[in-house]
Amino acid sequence: MFSRRFILGALSAATLAGPASMAAAEEIYIPLVSKGFQHQFWQAVKSGAEQAADEFDVTITFEGPDNETMVDRQIDMLAAALANNPKAIGFAALDSQAAIPLLKQANDKGIPIIAFDSGVDSDIPLSTATTDNLAAAGLAADKMAEKIGGKGKVAVVAHDQTSRTGIDRRDGFVNRIAEKYPDIEVVTVQYGQGDHLKSTEVTKAILTANPDLNGIFGTNEGSAIGVVNGVQELGTEGLVIIGYDSGKAQKDAIKSGLMAGAITQNPVGIGYETVKAAVSALNGKEVPALIDTGFYYYDASNIDDPKISAVLYD
Repeated sequence: MFSRRFILGALSAATLAGPASMAAAEEIYIPLVSKGFQHQFWQAVKSGAEQAADEFDVTITFEGPDNETMVDRQIDMLAAALANNPKAIGFAALDSQAAIPLLKQANDKGIPIIAFDSGVDSDIPLSTATTDNLAAAGLAADKMAEKIGGKGKVAVVAHDQTSRTGIDRRDGFVNRIAEKYPDIEVVTVQYGQGDHLKSTEVTKAILTANPDLNGIFGTNEGSAIGVVNGVQELGTEGLVIIGYDSGKAQKDAIKSGLMAGAITQNPVGIGYETVKAAVSALNGKEVPALIDTGFYYYDASNIDDPKISAVLYD
């Protein structure tokens, strides 16, 4: 779907100056192919991309598959974007390797690729606008250890094992526990595909198999909400839940005490920096290989802090 800025701008231009202005408005087209649309996180990324489109006077589209398991559908979307001869492309990979052949095609055509949220196992993208997920998940592990007193059993409900974010958030958490907390055991890592319903069932299975579990880390919005729902459905008490991302359901869970806290990214910043980097590349400017858009840990004590609330989303 075209950004609202472009639709209104194009209509105004056509009214005032006819087809020539319409053509000018379409000169710089940058499609963004995301990992999905089902989470509020992606709507916030889209909002940031549209802010940059307004500021830099470019046309964007923002689309993604219905859920974050549809790698083939995402590849089809990327192929369709390439067929429209864009000036640059923003891409958030569901699979860190599956899209590389298409990205090579784009590179051969001189089309700059800016990765966002989740990079690929290639140096083709000029830049990646993302969270330092290894460090953020490490912080989640530190908070988990603090909450359970430095000992006990924990589990991870992750969104996938193919995307860079899924891999890094899992490894960031598990490795920090192994390195710093010898009295904490990660008993299992299970995958709920980022879907809150599947993650609910995964959580219930984990809790049934591990009745003495002390905590669970959910690696994205859908995972974390699935953990909360699974705990509620089984009536489990005293379990520490650490999440990732925000959204209304997670914020409500933290305010009510169901969830101890969560890592928030800066999704608006991710979208904004992706489009900004694409425009910079098109203007011949050097862009950094990594654009770290930052992260914070939030809980009931700081959720209303202006610095935190600015990067939370509903």
